Amino acid sequence: MIYRLYEKILLRDLRTLPEHICFMITEQDMLDAPGNLYRAAQWCRDLGIESAMFHISTPDPARLERCLPRIREVSSIARLTLHYRDEKEVCGEGMDVTVAIGKSGREEIAGCVRRMAEDGVDPESVDEDLLESYLTFNYEPDLVIKTGGDHLTDFLIWQSVYSELFFLDVNWALLRKVDFLRALRDFQSRARRFGK
Repeated sequence: MIYRLYEKILLRDLRTLPEHICFMITEQDMLDAPGNLYRAAQWCRDLGIESAMFHISTPDPARLERCLPRIREVSSIARLTLHYRDEKEVCGEGMDVTVAIGKSGREEIAGCVRRMAEDGVDPESVDEDLLESYLTFNYEPDLVIKTGGDHLTDFLIWQSVYSELFFLDVNWALLRKVDFLRALRDFQSRARRFGK
């Protein structure tokens, strides 16, 4: 009852929302609470957030294969893009939700350089715009939310340089809508400077 009241107060005071959000969770988070990904995507959709990305860090994506049916449920409420191993799967309609399992920002940057070399790109022509055109994930989150106590991964290492970071003090399995709204309230109170 108290949480519902707090939720209403937080919702009433929200005026400035991020357009793009990235949740960073661990393999164990996903195994402990696979349904939370759907719930968080629904919260984003209901608030009118344009897109959400979920990065699940794992050294072995195969260990999350049993979670794939739960992840694919998101396509019933959104346009889901799932990156799993070397495959990309797109299904559903609505707001954009991307799930990236076991992806690395360092590997992504190395892949960009490799593809530019394969394409014979003149080193003198390489600038930020060209590098960004070679990225796998063309996604610059306004807000990156990390649950629990683990550190951030290197995922979106290039794209999130100007993102606001929010470290929730609760684990993914215990995530409630009120915790998500607290992150949004914090985002609203920040003055974004984009590196200036």
